[in-house]
Amino acid sequence: MLIGQASINLTANVLSALLGLLSVFIFTRLFAPHDYGVFLLGVGFASVISVFLVGWFRNLILSGHARNDGTDVRGLVASGYLICCLTAPIAYLLGRLVGLDTAAALAAVVLAIAIGLFELTQDLLRARLKALSVMKATLVRAAALLGLGVVVALVSPTGVLLLLAAASAYLLAVLVQSRRAWRGTIVNFDRADLRSLARTGLPLTLSLTLLAISSVTDRFMIANLIGAADAGKYVAALDLVRQTLMMPAMSMAAAFFPMAVQIHARQGDAAVAVRTHLADCLELLAGVTLPACLGFALIAPHVANIVLGADFRAVASEIMPVIAIAVLFQVLTQQYLHASFLLSGRNSFYLINTASIIAANVILSYVLVSLYGTIGAAWARLGADITGFVCALILSRFAFRIPIPLGRLALIAIAALAMALTVGALDRALDLSDLHASIVLIGAGLAVYAALCWLFDIARLRGRLKRGLVMFHTRSANSNVG
Repeated sequence: MLIGQASINLTANVLSALLGLLSVFIFTRLFAPHDYGVFLLGVGFASVISVFLVGWFRNLILSGHARNDGTDVRGLVASGYLICCLTAPIAYLLGRLVGLDTAAALAAVVLAIAIGLFELTQDLLRARLKALSVMKATLVRAAALLGLGVVVALVSPTGVLLLLAAASAYLLAVLVQSRRAWRGTIVNFDRADLRSLARTGLPLTLSLTLLAISSVTDRFMIANLIGAADAGKYVAALDLVRQTLMMPAMSMAAAFFPMAVQIHARQGDAAVAVRTHLADCLELLAGVTLPACLGFALIAPHVANIVLGADFRAVASEIMPVIAIAVLFQVLTQQYLHASFLLSGRNSFYLINTASIIAANVILSYVLVSLYGTIGAAWARLGADITGFVCALILSRFAFRIPIPLGRLALIAIAALAMALTVGALDRALDLSDLHASIVLIGAGLAVYAALCWLFDIARLRGRLKRGLVMFHTRSANSNVG
């Protein structure tokens, strides 16, 4: 079931990422760096506000809605979200405070509310493992953003209008899945329930909001110290890396987090099944993320030349390899180690972990951006993500003790390093265009890593393939009989 849910999530995210890459390909050619920078700064600000708006409900949905035992938390979620949206004027003032102009701040707040509603709707569906519905909305959002963005670029290529186009795309995606996620919901402003929700959700909301702040600190640091155009170049490269590499990790986490909650709810802390499930999840997560990050770091200059516009490529070629390694630590922290805090109910640990990340990011960003410019922001992000990983690893020892199967992880590291050495050596020997070089290098890397996965039986690959073949033959035989 884990593989099936993760596969559907991955398919949705792959298609969404392809549309996202196409958007970046088009937007970095149709928009000037300054206008694209305004858009990306607005998106970064909106992401922080949206996290604050929905953070109160994340654990409620995961721990209550995911159990699928008849509990309906949607009315409480809807009423709570409406109350949270009353903070929009404060959000606008904060937008002006961090440097957004009047129009950009207003558009960013509208986008934040739209993102929050979209994420809540997606969370409700993910908690019930309705991966196909999640996939449908994800694709609608990505396609709508691309289409509306092109219209904006042709009519009036400004960052503010692109922000409003993004908000419209999110709202359209919510409409597509609103019946399945929200049908039958009764909004009830129960004061006792709302107070309890606020009390229990405060630590996680603060930590997630601070984490979101830490993820955009570097772009606003660049915008204020250097300029919006340089921030646009930096964030275009940053988002290209994160959109590509976070995709498989988030797909798997969207499947195994609810499953872990369900197993834990049925069998408790002492259950071997929970730890076995988490160990399998970590092996699968690392087995996909580590080679992806290393491979992307090696071919980053080729990718930058293919995807980004001419004004964005030089900066991207420098920072993308560093960001790719940073993403590895971010994935392991957020998509695995944070499961320890969720299963133990230690919401305060989210806050502690996030505080360590934001402190490291603010200090390192200010120092390194001042000294080295845009590339300094990339190194600051890497340092902050390593700090967060170490802090989360230590905290997890005092929460739910999630397994760290070192032997299985060592085999993944060996296979990934062998793949990286092969790709690096081949890249130095090739004399091809960026597109053809990328195709050859990706193909060679996949072949080497797949062979080593089979040899080392990483993530029990041989057994899973055999079961898949048996299932396929069985279904084929039954179909022929029918």
